[in-house]
Amino acid sequence: MSAERDMSPPVIDVAPLAANDPAARAAVARALRGACLSTGFFYAANHGIDVARVGGLFAEAKRFFDQPGAVKEQASMRNWRWNRGFDGIGNQTLDAATGFDRKESYFIGIDYGPDHPLVRADTPYHGPNQWPEGLPGWREQVLEYFSAVERLARLLMNGVAMSLDLPWGYFDPHLAEHVSSLRLLHYPPHPTADPAKEVGCGAHTDWGAITVLAQDEVGGLEIQLPGGRWIPARPVSGAFIVNIGDMMQRWTNDLYVSTTHRVLNRSPRDRYSAAFFFDPSYYTQVECLPTCCDADRPPRYPPITSGDHLAAMYRKTYGAAA
Repeated sequence: MSAERDMSPPVIDVAPLAANDPAARAAVARALRGACLSTGFFYAANHGIDVARVGGLFAEAKRFFDQPGAVKEQASMRNWRWNRGFDGIGNQTLDAATGFDRKESYFIGIDYGPDHPLVRADTPYHGPNQWPEGLPGWREQVLEYFSAVERLARLLMNGVAMSLDLPWGYFDPHLAEHVSSLRLLHYPPHPTADPAKEVGCGAHTDWGAITVLAQDEVGGLEIQLPGGRWIPARPVSGAFIVNIGDMMQRWTNDLYVSTTHRVLNRSPRDRYSAAFFFDPSYYTQVECLPTCCDADRPPRYPPITSGDHLAAMYRKTYGAAA
């Protein structure tokens, strides 16, 4: 077996997290811990979301992205104060060394109504979604998927809590009014891409707690190992690929790894994926967890709020106007 295959993210059956069997849950937690201590990535299998729902989401994504550019721009996130809507090719640069990202996307968040206290307080990232016109059923399909993957992400966060010797439900108060987003992504083919100067998605780490990614069969996601070598995170039928984000790495005092990754669509086909970024509530204080520090391992990061961290990352990748 090659060294590359040895380091591939493990496939973890997460079904026991939804059952009331403490021993089975503990076994999943141990597997999650092993993955988070190594590559920071794992495949979540037997997650309870129908594969037809994922396929339906990709069909809706294609339906939107197949429209003319001028039509897509009518729902541009740049004209919507809550960071929701269409984001065109070249708007984001995740890795300055390789230039702008060759991807287009559509952001969906939680619809916080005008009477919500955080909306009345003009809190960033809290407000209504922006929806494209002329696509009957699009909004409903996307929201149904959002709800399903949000439930899965909460379940996985409970598994992560157990893996850190924390009680089930430990993270719930930090996720009460989370500012998570679903990003539908389209990567046009660039089969001759040079990863040193042309990428679908530049080398980066994710910003939040965990990311739950659905990817089609085209592939193209790559993970960077600690020594600098890149390995593919190939699609696994029926499974999501999940990774730890920066806020979880801060929470765990660098125990768990927020791993650098990128996308190179070297195939001749269009690639579609959907990333659910599970981000804590805006005012959550992200600081070292009690099980991740002691006298020999003091906290390595100062506390930071979830909102301040997200704002800094938007400025970094979209420019000062973000």
